Amino acid sequence: MRVSIYKQISNPVAFKQQLLLWSQRFREVIFMDSNNYPQGYSSYDCLFAVDAFTSIKTDYHNAFEDLKQYQQITKDWLFGYLSYDLKNDVEQLQSNNFDGLGFPDLFFFQPKKLFLLKGNELEIQYLNMCDDEVEEDFEEIIESQKTKVETDERLIIQQRISKENYLEKASKILEHIHYGDIYEANFCMEFFAENANIDPIEKFVKLNEISLPPFAVFFKNNMHFLLSASPERYLKKEGELIISQPIKGTAKRFSDPAEDEKSKTQLALDPKERSENIMITDLVRNDLSHTAQKGSVTVTELCKIYSFIQVHQMISTVTSKLDHQYTAVDAIKTTFPMGSMTGAPKISAMKIIENQEETKRGLYSGAVGYFTPSGDFDFNVVIRSILYNQEKKYVSFSVGSAITSQSIPEKEYEECLLKAKAMREVLS
Repeated sequence: MRVSIYKQISNPVAFKQQLLLWSQRFREVIFMDSNNYPQGYSSYDCLFAVDAFTSIKTDYHNAFEDLKQYQQITKDWLFGYLSYDLKNDVEQLQSNNFDGLGFPDLFFFQPKKLFLLKGNELEIQYLNMCDDEVEEDFEEIIESQKTKVETDERLIIQQRISKENYLEKASKILEHIHYGDIYEANFCMEFFAENANIDPIEKFVKLNEISLPPFAVFFKNNMHFLLSASPERYLKKEGELIISQPIKGTAKRFSDPAEDEKSKTQLALDPKERSENIMITDLVRNDLSHTAQKGSVTVTELCKIYSFIQVHQMISTVTSKLDHQYTAVDAIKTTFPMGSMTGAPKISAMKIIENQEETKRGLYSGAVGYFTPSGDFDFNVVIRSILYNQEKKYVSFSVGSAITSQSIPEKEYEECLLKAKAMREVLS
């Protein structure tokens, strides 16, 4: 079904930029970059897919069953996203908040043209119908150069929830915790700009350069764009092995090495941050157990500190072995949305945050990734990301933090502003 051709790439960093520039002519594009971040479970340094041969687009109703059928029928590479609001397909939940972006709840496509980069080796996989275009395309990619796109840079970034309103809402969530309704809730707020005319590729390159995260994504579906500098893996499948790596716990980086090391150590020892992480790790263990072989769920890393350019993060790693009676999509459905973006218990937390938040999350806190022909997959968590509807000229980014019994609303607000810093900087 696909023809594979191999090339040696002398300068992978420059080649990735050329791929992005070349991609502008296509309606469907996905570019996934690990930025050479040292991490376990990495399959590729970069994946790049363009030009849909087939695709699936749907709202939340019956979405996971539709995706399962699509994946099992195509048995090919598929790239796309799952929006947070697919929770409504899994449980008796609703999403009634304002939606300025208007993205479909689920979108995946089967690309005609696929590029897989690992080190200096590039594998090009084209569907048979267009395999005669490989060499011509490769020459065009190598010759791609940036052209200036005229944009209006004067964006007025607004905050959907004011500081006073945020503190009030965070206090209400704390009341639910004190009443015993929940233990933890991930409460998010939106920043947005209207009449926005931006160059998505330019903004993505800037966002990626100031963050260099392991799960960066540039995604385009016609006039819908995602520019993601995500540091978090949601779920990966390698054979029967399932891997989840929830992030809970954030601390500032400092230019002074001693101050930076102090910040890192304080995060590692902070009882509130550790309790946040352990609660969500336990939730992920429970989620994975639904499709796991008996006794196979294991926490392989607990509260380990990883450093990124913008922040230090506390990350745990949970693995399981998929029971043979379940499919790849079953493993996703029974763990979605990811615990790090909801709270515990998950369903109660999702109901409470729906009532307190003022924006429909959509693709924010959903997942972007791919399926392989053999049914393996890898998905990130859509955080530290800019979303853009080019037709509506609406640009948006959201941030959140975990509210627990030990939370101080003012400090949670400050954490949100810290997480918003990179996106605000790129757009401003």
